[in-house]
Amino acid sequence: MKKILTTALAALTALSLAACGSSAPASDDSAKTDGGSEETAVTTNGKIGIILVGDENEGYTAAHMEGIKKAAADLGISSDDIMWKYMIEENQACADAAEDLVDQGATLVISNSYGHQTYMQQVAGQHPDVTFISMTGDTAAGSGLANFKNAFNQTYQSRYVSGIVGGMKLAELIENGEVSPEKTPDAYTADGDIKIGYVGAFPYAEVVSGFTAFYLGVKAIVPNVHMIVEYTSSWANQVAEATTAEKLIADGCIIISQHADTTGAPAAIQAANEAGKPVYSVGYNVSMLEVAPKAALTSASNDWSVYYNYAFSKFLAGEAMDIATDWSEGYETGAVNITALGDSCAAGTDAKVAEVEAAIKDGSLQVFDTKTFTVEGKELTEETGVDLDFDGNADIYPVKNGAFLESNVKEGFRCAPYFGIIIDGIDSNYNG
Repeated sequence: MKKILTTALAALTALSLAACGSSAPASDDSAKTDGGSEETAVTTNGKIGIILVGDENEGYTAAHMEGIKKAAADLGISSDDIMWKYMIEENQACADAAEDLVDQGATLVISNSYGHQTYMQQVAGQHPDVTFISMTGDTAAGSGLANFKNAFNQTYQSRYVSGIVGGMKLAELIENGEVSPEKTPDAYTADGDIKIGYVGAFPYAEVVSGFTAFYLGVKAIVPNVHMIVEYTSSWANQVAEATTAEKLIADGCIIISQHADTTGAPAAIQAANEAGKPVYSVGYNVSMLEVAPKAALTSASNDWSVYYNYAFSKFLAGEAMDIATDWSEGYETGAVNITALGDSCAAGTDAKVAEVEAAIKDGSLQVFDTKTFTVEGKELTEETGVDLDFDGNADIYPVKNGAFLESNVKEGFRCAPYFGIIIDGIDSNYNG
């Protein structure tokens, strides 16, 4: 089986992971300090520089900020040893920010946006004694730079579990008659499948991997579901996300999730729910209960402190260069999770979630079990070939023991998602 590291899927996901956050409109070239515990401060090997595509007002970046601060506090890293740069655009501004942080004494520089990666790699090549980490990136292994690293959580696992939550609610709505061909005819396809929806940012592998996992979670509870994916062409656009959710609601979707960073979609779903439609939201990054107290069920989320604890520990030990070139963890280490269940969740959801999470942790449940989906009517196997890197040659899918090996660094694959396949049952048409 041909292992796909940095080139086999590069074209498929080029510019794809774009931080899982917003393409921030303005850069802030001033370094700010914030973070760890002053009382238990430890001696560090230089300073830590943080480059963020957004700020605390954007869910994806807020989650990273929380993870960094928690890890710093756990390890006793002083706030004076962490320098922050917010709202850094995915262009030369990133390289300038990284250079400035190095000038100020940073020996570990981390950015949280895929769009920063080109510039982080560029600056890493100019400062071989400084370690650079491009979160969500995919080029470190092929860069030839010992001081350049990538990391990404196995968020597809929490997407799947959030789909279980959505599926439990959908099953309850069907059972109590709130969703039926007679009462909600628009919720059914011509084939009798029940519509669910997804607000996606772009048709990139990270987004496709996530919405496929969510769909498979719902499908594990309610087998006859059909998912419609609509794209906003932006990582964070409150208005676009709201109007996209409204379109999915008008199409008849009952459960709507998102890979977009604002509260636009949950707010729109809450309004429709209050107006009497049986429609519910599954969010991303943070709990959406504040903006959608009745409609929000849960959100797929990450605990970035797991990675930052690992990286900062290496940094404190003077081993920053030994940070894994590709790092990816999931439920087994607590790197991913779902937020608190909303009051509208179906009875028994908490027990079902615990069961599924335990199965993911012990390996008895594989999210991309190839027995649970088809591609153009056929099961995905390791013998199946497709031109993933657009070079005219068929590459082999990373399938082993009946499961697609997503973000599986233990098997030699990169940390960033590469499941970019549209499976049967999902309608994903990009017109951006």
